[in-house]
Amino acid sequence: MSIKKYVYIIWAAFLLTSCYNSQGSRDKILKIYNWADYIDNSVLDEFKEYYKEATGEDIRIIYQTFDINEVMLTKIERGHEDFDVVCPSEYIIERMLKKDLLLPIDTVFVNTPNYLGNVAPYIRNEMHKLSQPGRDANNYAVCYMWGTAGVLYNTKYVPEEDASSWSCLWDAKYAGKILMKESYRDAYGTAVIYAHAQELKEGTTTVEDLMNDYSPRAMALAEEYLKALKPNIAGWEADFGKEMMTKNKAWINMTWSGDAVWAIEEAETVDVELDYVVPIEGSNIWYDGWVIPKYARNRKAASYFINFLCRSDIALRNMDEIGYVSSIATPEVLEEKIDTTLDYHSDLSYLFGSGAESVQVDRIQYPDKAVIERCAMIRDFGDKTEEVLAIWSRVKGDNLGVGITILIFVVAGALGVWVIYKRYQKYKRKKRRKMQRRRKRNK
Repeated sequence: MSIKKYVYIIWAAFLLTSCYNSQGSRDKILKIYNWADYIDNSVLDEFKEYYKEATGEDIRIIYQTFDINEVMLTKIERGHEDFDVVCPSEYIIERMLKKDLLLPIDTVFVNTPNYLGNVAPYIRNEMHKLSQPGRDANNYAVCYMWGTAGVLYNTKYVPEEDASSWSCLWDAKYAGKILMKESYRDAYGTAVIYAHAQELKEGTTTVEDLMNDYSPRAMALAEEYLKALKPNIAGWEADFGKEMMTKNKAWINMTWSGDAVWAIEEAETVDVELDYVVPIEGSNIWYDGWVIPKYARNRKAASYFINFLCRSDIALRNMDEIGYVSSIATPEVLEEKIDTTLDYHSDLSYLFGSGAESVQVDRIQYPDKAVIERCAMIRDFGDKTEEVLAIWSRVKGDNLGVGITILIFVVAGALGVWVIYKRYQKYKRKKRRKMQRRRKRNK
């Protein structure tokens, strides 16, 4: 092929790219970057109708997923990817604000109410902690889902008394039956909390201070405790922990509340009884939020999308689909979540306000006020991130025995088909529950 033809091809490719990325074409495209399995897909289609009604304009959605916060951040910070709206965790939101990588979210909408105020004041106060000089985090981020880190356990083998303390992770009698989340932040927080259990009990320190202490002494102590924990760990998991718990392959899983909800529901279908508790010493509360990255090319549609997700009915649908808890705390959400079959009451006044001091709502999804008071948010490690990652790398090492490693891979592989089948069953159960709720409301 001649040089002239090469030039023509390159020039044509440039023109096609330019046309696609032109502002005119991008006005009709919304690029979303979200965690996998973190939204009700029908909500995306409904947003197009909502946007058309509100603005008179058509919108096309390009939807992509990620599994690691740092991967998402690298694509934006270094690759200048033009995602319009993404859903990072709180510490990445803080980091993006520090690096001036976010655009403010519009708050004036045409032909539609502003639903951003549906976010619980408690959560807005927590998000405010991420603010940087001259930039209030609540102008740049809207919390989507939130939850706790805790212990998912098999009630047949682990009594609640044991699971209610982080000490169960260090208990040799559970060696080989414990899974830990593949999360250096949660591991660090858990270690420093357990290392200071007595001081926490005496009230001479707080969970928030401990989890956000990156002094040389604190990091050395975290490494010491995590290395002591290592012999008990059967595996560090990003997602397979739920399946191993439902199959009795593990008895304890340090995990997140949303994953616990999913695992407990699935375990019931195979007659395995799981439960979840936030240890008495305290734990991490995490928050994921929607933001508009610096290189977004459709800030308008992104703002409308974030606003749309704050509608009570949309928040409920997303919660039903993924098992996590929305930041939306309206009377409509509370009413829908009340379950009179529960044999306990929780104080959710911190989230829903006066009148929610004693309500029958799932305690795993919505922690009682007493649980919230002993938990806190882990902030961005900042310039200490590399040191903490180095600790994590040294701790993990090659700690898995050959037998356990093979077991994990065999189980994870064998359960792949099983998981797809069970998720399909879950989808049918959700549809059935929704129909039952509609019938109850219509009576």
